[in-house]
Amino acid sequence: MELTIESISKRYGRSVAVDNVNVRLQPGVYGLLGANGAGKTTLMRMICGILSPSSGHIALDAQPIVSMGEAYRNLLGYLPQDFGYYPDFTARQFMHYTAALKGLSTSAANQRSEELLELVSLKEAARKKIRTFSGGMKQRLGIAQALLNDPAILVLDEPTAGLDPKERVRFRNMIAALAKNKIVLLSTHIVPDVEHIAHQILIMKKGQIIMSGTAQDLTRSMEGRVWMCRIAEREVEAFSQLFLISNLKHGSDQVELRVISASPPLPGAVQTAPTLEDLYLYHFHDESDPKASDRKERVL
Repeated sequence: MELTIESISKRYGRSVAVDNVNVRLQPGVYGLLGANGAGKTTLMRMICGILSPSSGHIALDAQPIVSMGEAYRNLLGYLPQDFGYYPDFTARQFMHYTAALKGLSTSAANQRSEELLELVSLKEAARKKIRTFSGGMKQRLGIAQALLNDPAILVLDEPTAGLDPKERVRFRNMIAALAKNKIVLLSTHIVPDVEHIAHQILIMKKGQIIMSGTAQDLTRSMEGRVWMCRIAEREVEAFSQLFLISNLKHGSDQVELRVISASPPLPGAVQTAPTLEDLYLYHFHDESDPKASDRKERVL
């Protein structure tokens, strides 16, 4: 099975949300990593057939998805960033309702719903109304409904939003187990959510896929750009105006800094192994920091 995304673009007037994206997806987990507004959701909605591309096409095993119609939708499981639910439904009622929309028989809906509610740790809350759920519980219910039809292609838009650290680890383990024979596309801006389970990571910025590869391949491109050094605490604020700091740790009389820079930020700074989080910050620091241009030459 191969999902081919070829020269896909989506324009809204003069604004370009997705710009000439080319990707081939086979069974495995693909992490779509990017800041808010990078175009991740628009790309995923086109993959799910909810949006039509302005140009380019998407095909499953060389067959355009627009010509597959219901046959393609039956292969899909989708968790949107803000999935809709009926607050007065119980979790079990909502699962049965969604199963009916997906064409499952009553017996299959009952069995599958109970399996999935247990999988996402909502078995004991199955009779509770969704309006009483916490944000994390609602998100777990959204994950369960996306899996109802045992989809061959699973598209998850920010699936760990609202989950606590323990739930996020459980979710990652679940996705890793599910991905043996599925194409799983998982978008996030939380780096650890994809670092350990994604076979391939796609980095999206301003509507384009700017990098792709394994976590090891991508972090290798940052070698020689990550440094450890120590400075006095009183110097941190001024230092942060000059350099891109990815982490800091306060000691008794000094602060240990992890710095991204093309050259040593200080005499005696020591190179250290880069992480995917360093790479993410390297590519996206300029989108959220108005002072980023002042540090651009040092970072590059």
